[in-house]
Amino acid sequence: MTQLDEPRIEMSGADGVLVARLSGAWTTQWTQQIQARIDSAFSAHTVPSRLEFDLSGVTALDTVGAFLLARRREEMGQGVQTAITGTTQAQEALLSHVNAIEPHAPVARHKLPWLVRPFDELGRMTANALGDVVTIHAVLGRVMAAAGATLTFRAPFRLAALVNQLDLIAFRAVPIVMLISVVVGAIITQQSILQLNNFGVAIYVVDLAAILMLREVGLLLAAIMIAGRSGSAITAELGSMRMREELDALKVMGVDPYQVLILPRMIALLIGLPFLAFIGALSGLVGAAVVALVYGGIPFDIFLERLQDALNMQTLMVGMVKAPFMAVIIGLVATNEGFKVKGSAESLGRHTTASVVRAIFLVIVADGLFAMFFAAIGV
Repeated sequence: MTQLDEPRIEMSGADGVLVARLSGAWTTQWTQQIQARIDSAFSAHTVPSRLEFDLSGVTALDTVGAFLLARRREEMGQGVQTAITGTTQAQEALLSHVNAIEPHAPVARHKLPWLVRPFDELGRMTANALGDVVTIHAVLGRVMAAAGATLTFRAPFRLAALVNQLDLIAFRAVPIVMLISVVVGAIITQQSILQLNNFGVAIYVVDLAAILMLREVGLLLAAIMIAGRSGSAITAELGSMRMREELDALKVMGVDPYQVLILPRMIALLIGLPFLAFIGALSGLVGAAVVALVYGGIPFDIFLERLQDALNMQTLMVGMVKAPFMAVIIGLVATNEGFKVKGSAESLGRHTTASVVRAIFLVIVADGLFAMFFAAIGV
């Protein structure tokens, strides 16, 4: 930077017309000097009826310099006529582009009394939740339409995509689901035996573990793991495709994103979650059998004999019936959050986190509702 490049502004005026003659380089490296000299030059003059900027002496102009000029024109008010002269073709194009951008003025919000603010936030959260309910139902409708098109042979059934998603969602999740189920089953059995020993009925820990793992815990653990593992992956995949405009490209090519992307994932969830819930329940019973032997002195053959007496098909089906509903919940929430991603990495991370949190919350709520339903009908 040389002394000749230093930005200058000379003011002259007569008959209500103020002329600002600019010279030097109005670029990023001179930002502070430009702002200071604009403020100093205009502070010595009253507001004119007409303001002219003469840029014939400007040697360089970039976006920062153009923005500072546009902001000064805006600050003069609508009652002041402004004009810019002495520009080159490139400078005129840059100024036109900057002037076309609307200023991002902060939205003025009325400050509510502190007693009312919690209710205001509650109302906004409720409105957002209702909006999510509407969009999730819209996603469900599009998925059902895609499934209907496949069933009526108006769209191809993408077997390769389904097999790939089954591998990603179900088969690769088996080790972690088995591990967490064994640990949880062992913890439940260990704590139950310590209490049942006080009454001399430690053998009933087999009934407790069997009913809990098959009806509730096995499915719930599998659903939570799928929501955290596969739900977040679905949201991240759809969100990144939306950021790169790949979803728009599919629509341009005449391909329905719900048919190609969402339907295989939903079917894989519907098949995979009951499978993982069953695997998780069996793994939990293995952990329960080991702990029953160590803490309760119950041999494996006695454990298996008692297990046969405690279990029936109804207990198994209660857990399996809930699995498809939870799979649909996880898929819909993950898809909805993925389609809400905007064009930034921050938005992708925020919606991926929201997908996991909301899916787990809704899965637990759905499990509670099913528990009340089955209790009401005596199952």
